[in-house]
Amino acid sequence: MATTLTIPKLEMSMSEGTLAEWVAADGAEVKEGDVIYVLETNKASREIEAPSAGKLVHKAEAGETYDCGTEIGEIV
Repeated sequence: MATTLTIPKLEMSMSEGTLAEWVAADGAEVKEGDVIYVLETNKASREIEAPSAGKLVHKAEAGETYDCGTEIGEIV
């Protein structure tokens, strides 16, 4: 079963975040807990970890800003 990756709401006032970079390559095998991307907010940058293991599929471009809840990838 695939795990959908979305822009998380890290702060109460947060409405969007910037996908600063994909740390793991598109198609890479990742393990739960591996850092897969860096998310920037207006307050900080944060490394986001894989919630499950499998093959990472990018669905959004790094360097772009997305609303919280926007699907940016999946782990299959």
